[in-house]
Amino acid sequence: MDLRGARERWVRTGGIELCVVELGDAERPTIVLVHGYPDSKEVWSEVAARLAEHWHVVLYDVRGHGRSTAPRPLRGGFTLEKLTDDFLAVVDAVSPARPVHVVGHDWGSVQSWEFATVERTKGRIASFTSLSGPSLDHFGHWIKQRVARPSPRRIGQLLGQGAKSWYVYALHTPALPELAWRGPLGRQWPRILRRMEKVPADGYPTASLPQDAAHGAWLYRDNIRTRLRHPRADAYAHVPVQLITPTGDAFLSPVLYDELDAWVPDLVRRTVSAKHWVPRTRPDQLCTWISDFVTAGEAADPARTAPSAVTDTVATGRHADRFGGQLVLVTGAAGGIGRATALSFAEAGARVVIVDRDADGAARTAATALLIGAPEAWAEVVDVGDEQAMEKLAEKVAAVYGIVDVLVNNAGVGLAGSFLETTSEDWRRVLDINLWGVIHGCRFFGQRMADRGQGGHIVNIASAAAYQPSRMLPAYSTSKAAVLMLSECLRAELAGRSIGVSAICPGFVNTGITATAHFAGADEVEEDRLRERTGKLYARRNYPAEKVAHAVLNAVVHNRAVVPVTPEARGTRLLSRISPRVLRGVARLNPPL
Repeated sequence: MDLRGARERWVRTGGIELCVVELGDAERPTIVLVHGYPDSKEVWSEVAARLAEHWHVVLYDVRGHGRSTAPRPLRGGFTLEKLTDDFLAVVDAVSPARPVHVVGHDWGSVQSWEFATVERTKGRIASFTSLSGPSLDHFGHWIKQRVARPSPRRIGQLLGQGAKSWYVYALHTPALPELAWRGPLGRQWPRILRRMEKVPADGYPTASLPQDAAHGAWLYRDNIRTRLRHPRADAYAHVPVQLITPTGDAFLSPVLYDELDAWVPDLVRRTVSAKHWVPRTRPDQLCTWISDFVTAGEAADPARTAPSAVTDTVATGRHADRFGGQLVLVTGAAGGIGRATALSFAEAGARVVIVDRDADGAARTAATALLIGAPEAWAEVVDVGDEQAMEKLAEKVAAVYGIVDVLVNNAGVGLAGSFLETTSEDWRRVLDINLWGVIHGCRFFGQRMADRGQGGHIVNIASAAAYQPSRMLPAYSTSKAAVLMLSECLRAELAGRSIGVSAICPGFVNTGITATAHFAGADEVEEDRLRERTGKLYARRNYPAEKVAHAVLNAVVHNRAVVPVTPEARGTRLLSRISPRVLRGVARLNPPL
């Protein structure tokens, strides 16, 4: 556990000695991190080190784990009531005068739900952030509701969660779990985490794993059957709760939390594209959300009566649960699809970097983003086709704003005209921006995403022209087809690093691209006429850029590979697969310009 400046103390409670570690300034608000099964406090080391820059952070080994002592006998020594005793003893030792903010993962979250709902902890907890661990009482009621009023959907939910809970049944088997953990399973567990969960090989888990896992089996045996059969009817949270749900959790279904609002008056929901062990795989994102939630809790009036005192400070736009606090960079965002996309991310609470050659337009987009929900927004003036300028931008963004979580390569220009009339200079211009701009973005920002090792997403704006040939769009279609294939190749390469890549393929969208499009072979007067004519056709079609922006956000949330947008884009995509000959025939038609 490499935590510089950590201070260690021992807390005695009920015959147990708990190993407690503190970081950061003890005069600041306290955040208590509670680990799960089969972990020890070291699971939080990456998160704790980051949080300690701004908060007083406390970690402790749950009884029987890490360096804390185990109860004797083990049976009956791990009940939620005794775990609550331990928590209160730790809190009294590290923050006797102020309530603490609790963050729990896995079984750390399960027991923290107990802390957040029982009467005797009132006044000692300021907020609770839950990761991958439901309240057993809420879970028990969830099961009872579905058994009492079955439906195909509810039965499917029960069976689905039952399958995910296979390990719970195994841990109730006498002696076998202990033998497995002290034998082959304990030896293979680090490799399993690296392979299945993409947990970095950085010294975690610790050498105490076999003993921790053997002792921790009693967490399940002492609590699961009792609470699921007889859940408390008064398990209402008396503190604000932030629920962070990993979308790829192999052990818990998101539907477990469908009725959580009935139990938690002050609830903020977050989702993260990750698997179960989020504290090891997404520490940066967790720190952002935890810090934002704690800050909101500290700013709220302690005597508040409105349950929304904390949640009112959190973005509530579409997909705010996913993008709140994330860093999103959009190129070509002074207008059109880029601007609409940047503003959609801003409404979802993301921090946005607006990139464009148009300084005034970029500044206007950034100012609007701040007004509609972005915590922070910056405008950067860059030509995406300039490799050196893009490299410098990537360096500045990483140093000043942070590593980009979502990159949207949107900047592009239009070019129409036959191949024989398209000059070498025309080709260079359209490829520099439409293709090389995307390549530069993917290289410089994607490399930093990969090096961070915490996932991310790249969105490349292609076009329906990528798969619909046209006698009048040879250069433009070539650039967009290259973007589409680049996106497919990148998606395959970066999947192992938990980085998604999506290609968005709009059809005719009412943006300003026609006003700046170049028509090869046309003189100035004819080009102005063609721009005006094309602009009127796009305006008549009147498909808004905001719908493309919504498709971009959905593509990131659902990690979609290729997303045609507009009916004509979807139709030509289908034809390109089932009847490409038809598209070749359409390509020969001369557009009515």
